[in-house]
Amino acid sequence: MSRYRIVTALILALGLSACSTYDLATRNAVSVDTARGASPAISLAAIAVVDTRIVVPRSLKVSEANSYYPSGDIVWRGDAFGDRHAQLEAILADSMTQARTGHSGAVPAVVEIELVRFHSLTEKTRYSVGGVHSIRFNLTLRDPKTGEALAPTREIRADLKEYGGDRAMQAERQGLTQKVRVTRHLANVLRAELERPGSMGGNRGITQLVAGLETDDKI
Repeated sequence: MSRYRIVTALILALGLSACSTYDLATRNAVSVDTARGASPAISLAAIAVVDTRIVVPRSLKVSEANSYYPSGDIVWRGDAFGDRHAQLEAILADSMTQARTGHSGAVPAVVEIELVRFHSLTEKTRYSVGGVHSIRFNLTLRDPKTGEALAPTREIRADLKEYGGDRAMQAERQGLTQKVRVTRHLANVLRAELERPGSMGGNRGITQLVAGLETDDKI
């Protein structure tokens, strides 16, 4: 084989090897993204809510410990002692009702909400330093006729800063209980999702909503 042919063969081999490496890297990148739960962006117009399904799994662990940061998926003191799962289901239902009030959309959908975490403030925390209501839920929009998801299920982070000490007691006297503030905050989060599906994907939107609620409370 001539030197020219040898050089040409080497160039072709290197080219194919580079393409193969690029292909492999691309496939690996996609698989990693998929493993991390990444989903392709899907643009939807405002949602017309046909029905709502709310699930608070009984598998979520409840803690009634009065410590600064108890372990558990559910920590809630905004209602009297009782069935915390049922209480949070009622809060989510009320929030969804508020979110739907006066709202209109173009895409009919069943809104499914599944609670992942609801870690609120204990008595010890609320009446001292205050803290944050750490709230997570999965949101799925489904076609009312087929039941198929209109977009991938998304986890919504709906944290809300909560008052502490004297400010918390002042808020209580004005009727701004934890339950009132949390319900209104979740209604705003859900309304934003109905108007622009996917808009609550980052912490920026949550921060803006929290700031809005703080301003409205006027404490």
